[in-house]
Amino acid sequence: MPENKNVILEVQDLKMKFGKLDVLKGVTTTIRRGEVIVVIGASGAGKSTFLRCLNRLETPTSGDILFEGESVVHAGRNLNHLRERMGMVFQQFNLFNNLNVLNNITLAPTIVKKADKAASEEEAMKLLARVGLQDKAKAYPAQLSGGQRQRIAIVRALAMHPDVMLFDEPTSALDPEMVGEVLDVMQQLAADGMTMVVVSHEMGFARQVANRVLFMENGVIAEDGTPEEIFEHPKSDRLREFLGKVLH
Repeated sequence: MPENKNVILEVQDLKMKFGKLDVLKGVTTTIRRGEVIVVIGASGAGKSTFLRCLNRLETPTSGDILFEGESVVHAGRNLNHLRERMGMVFQQFNLFNNLNVLNNITLAPTIVKKADKAASEEEAMKLLARVGLQDKAKAYPAQLSGGQRQRIAIVRALAMHPDVMLFDEPTSALDPEMVGEVLDVMQQLAADGMTMVVVSHEMGFARQVANRVLFMENGVIAEDGTPEEIFEHPKSDRLREFLGKVLH
């Protein structure tokens, strides 16, 4: 079954309750190696909860997620090993303010993967050069702009050599003029073949970079298609209404 070798994430009937609130009501989808998936939808549709379930930052009420053939939901002590292969970039950067940029990047490889410090620093400098921030290696997060901090957060995730990158609204906390510099880095990652799942309100990015767009509504994937199918030929009234509000 050669096709299955390409499946990196398989989501099976994922459900999630917060108290009496059904946030996810049965999400099923398959993500293949090298795909760039952008998840869109109104606030409260379940997008971030879905993303956070993929690496078990949230534990689903029922259903399963297979990552490279292994269950994330039933991973037990193996969960941390699975997480090492999933990079995560948050809305609020989550950098360590007491560490400089270089140490923020090398912390996980040297502690979790027991990588050689000199080799980790050399790789960190190469990654910083990729995002145009090699001159900020000794700076601290508080000395950087929001856009620079988010680019560092992406580099920090890349330093672990993940097989998939998860982005939870990576530009929504940024000033408008800084959004482009972060999206440019993400676009370059996509061009390099990184598997990415991105929750975003950036419709231009979804149009230009995604292979597939998932429209979530009321805790389910209401539509799943290519950017052209989703943006040019929406099937449901709800998606048409949503696009009417977000596309100017």
